[in-house]
Amino acid sequence: MRLDLFSDVADLTAAIVDIESVSGAEGPLADAVEEALRALPHLAVERDGNNVIARTDLGRAERVVLAGHLDTVPLNGNLPSRMEGDRLYGCGTTDMKSGVAVALRLAATVTEPTRDITFVFYECEEIEAERNGLRRLAATRPELLAGDFAVLMEPTGAHIEGGCQGTMRIEVTAKGERAHSARAWMGSNAIHTAGRILDVLRAYEPTRPVVDALEYHEGLNAVFIHGGVAGNVIPDECVVTVNYRFAPDKSLAEAEAYLREVFDGFDVKVTDAASAARPGLTHPAAAAFVSSVASGGTEVRAKLGWTDVARFSELGVPAVNYGPGEPTLAHTKDEYVEMPLIADCETRMRTWLTA
Repeated sequence: MRLDLFSDVADLTAAIVDIESVSGAEGPLADAVEEALRALPHLAVERDGNNVIARTDLGRAERVVLAGHLDTVPLNGNLPSRMEGDRLYGCGTTDMKSGVAVALRLAATVTEPTRDITFVFYECEEIEAERNGLRRLAATRPELLAGDFAVLMEPTGAHIEGGCQGTMRIEVTAKGERAHSARAWMGSNAIHTAGRILDVLRAYEPTRPVVDALEYHEGLNAVFIHGGVAGNVIPDECVVTVNYRFAPDKSLAEAEAYLREVFDGFDVKVTDAASAARPGLTHPAAAAFVSSVASGGTEVRAKLGWTDVARFSELGVPAVNYGPGEPTLAHTKDEYVEMPLIADCETRMRTWLTA
């Protein structure tokens, strides 16, 4: 399972796709990536579990980080890869082995970049956060992720997607009083009271904050509802789980304060949260990236979702998402990537790193 980093980026993508690497089983692919990178004398390479980190050390004024995860979701009869016209089909083609291939090609062939580069290939992005390799590096080896700017090679259809939204899940509880359903007037129906929670959600008008010149689209939605005791009992509790997607102009504390204000009068419990990330497009390294990569009509837009760019943001490193894969195809049985987009991404990033 050897990788030829000097082969055509399309062939390299197919080779990476054909090394199965479902989350938790990235070892063989990490081995192949490490072996290929250690053969390059201009890079210093480290291994941490199934994370592989390679760095230039040329004393440049800026350092940028290119990161991509090695794992995929479980197979769905979509390996080995196959080519049909300009499309490469297979598990992980779009999310995100095509992006990994671009980064590996750059690692091998850009030997004298104008900015020092750290390449990070990490494990377990597609499963629970506790096992995420980038999360572990941020906690235990943050110096390996240090930089002025970072690019996460997530699928974006070759558009630049700045930062990411934050996410928060809360449980909003309506209280009542139990009674026999034959004598309902002796109790208070919590499910009926929960209608007020749903009224708030129905009336919600999504805000569209502009952060670093990018427009985000917030969202507030019920995702679960639970209540009831028995078929003849008036329920004394009903819980509505609400997911809030918020722009990077809010901190976690500000998002929580906002939700408590919106659902004033109800018990509110935060069950899960992840910070948003500002795109930081005003930083010189980020501005140079946008100027170079976005030439020729490439769209620059806000990331409407959460990605690992938030981990870089927590370390004080502005970051964007940029990769050749089409995000709407991620995790699907018929996942594919357009081969011309892979080559285009490589060319644009090479220009940025060498200009």
